[in-house]
Amino acid sequence: MRAVRRRRSSRDPQGTDARTRILDAAEALFAERGYDATSTARIARQAGVPKGLVFHYFPQKIDVLVALVDERTAVEELPEDAVEALPGDPAGTLSRLARRFPLRASPAMRRILFREAGTHRSVGERLGRLNGEVFRRARRALELALPGARGDQARLEVAAATFAAVLIYQENLAQLSGQHVDPDAVAELIAHALGA
Repeated sequence: MRAVRRRRSSRDPQGTDARTRILDAAEALFAERGYDATSTARIARQAGVPKGLVFHYFPQKIDVLVALVDERTAVEELPEDAVEALPGDPAGTLSRLARRFPLRASPAMRRILFREAGTHRSVGERLGRLNGEVFRRARRALELALPGARGDQARLEVAAATFAAVLIYQENLAQLSGQHVDPDAVAELIAHALGA
């Protein structure tokens, strides 16, 4: 008679697998404490797994951060002709753009992106792609909204860069100032500055 050896399940009672629990724990801890202030032991403890299992899935702690960025953030890229504009209405055009913000990430992942972008290359690259995409959309939308460019190209680029910065950093600005940053009000301000 052969003894049957049972494999220990890496799933918790709710059916969540260990890798997902590790990423969930890391996301919460990195958002709250920062990457450098979070140990792998703390991630394992919060995930309810042995520390060795963290290293089984992620050989180095940086691999946890890279997996979070790769799997839990997405920058939606649109073709140039997919940018929508309301001719003659740059404020309405920018407001519409704000509602179609191209970053898909939880609030915790957004905090991680902004906190870690300056010190971790993969995070900085993702944030750079986001900034580039928002800027490109804002510039194209303003060009379409202001046919004949009632402002020169340099002014449209400054306006697009300003709007992109406000959209991307609005949560951080709100945390710093204690005030909600209203993208529609910023759109109105930019339209006024462009003379529209």
